[in-house]
Amino acid sequence: MSSHLTIASVTAVLKNLLENGLVARGISSSIGGDAIITAVSPDRIAVGNDEKPQLNVFLYQVTPSTGLRSNLDKDKTPGLSLELHYLFTAYGAQDFQSEILLGYALQMLFEHPVLSSELMKKALTNVSSSKGGRVVQPALAALANSELAESVTQVTLAPQFLNAEETSKLWSSLQARYRPSLTYKLSTVPVRMTAVTPSKVKERA
Repeated sequence: MSSHLTIASVTAVLKNLLENGLVARGISSSIGGDAIITAVSPDRIAVGNDEKPQLNVFLYQVTPSTGLRSNLDKDKTPGLSLELHYLFTAYGAQDFQSEILLGYALQMLFEHPVLSSELMKKALTNVSSSKGGRVVQPALAALANSELAESVTQVTLAPQFLNAEETSKLWSSLQARYRPSLTYKLSTVPVRMTAVTPSKVKERA
C-alpha cells in the first residue's frame, strides 16, 4: 500500500493542473515574464525586490471527514477520511502581476470543481515520469506508486471564505508577509492504513 503518498499526491495534482494551464492560457505574456508554480510554505518565498511572478499552493490544514468512513468500514480496511485545506497565493514585483496570477488560479479552480480519477492518474504519471532523460526528484518519483486514483473516484474542490480575523490568524501562524490569497477545501480524501510488522521492516531493509 502507498497510503503515505496520498496527501502529497493531491498537492502534486493541483500543482500540475496549474502548471499546464499557464502555458495553455498564455499567462506569461499577460504578466510580461515567466511565472512558476510552487508548493512550499509561504515563509520560504522571497518577497520585496526579489519577488518573482509565482503562484504557490500550500496545504495549511488537514481535518477529518466522515464522507467515506462507511466505505472504508465495509471492506474492513482501517483508514481515515480527510479534508485538505489549501492556500493559493500569488506573488509579483510589478503592478498587477499577482492579481493576474490570482485571477488565473480562481478561473482554473472554478473550471475544475472535481478532480476525477482519470485526471489524477494522468497528473501523477506526468510529474513522476523520467521519460526523455527528465531528472525527477526522489519525492516526485515516489508518486509513481501512489494509489490515489485507484482509492477514490473523485475529489471535490470548494472555496472557503475566511473573515478578517481568520485570515490574520492564518498568516500570523505562517510567519509570512500577507498576500491576497484563495482558500479551498478538498474532500473527501481516503487514506487507508496498513500495519507494518517487524518482519516486513526487515524485508525492506
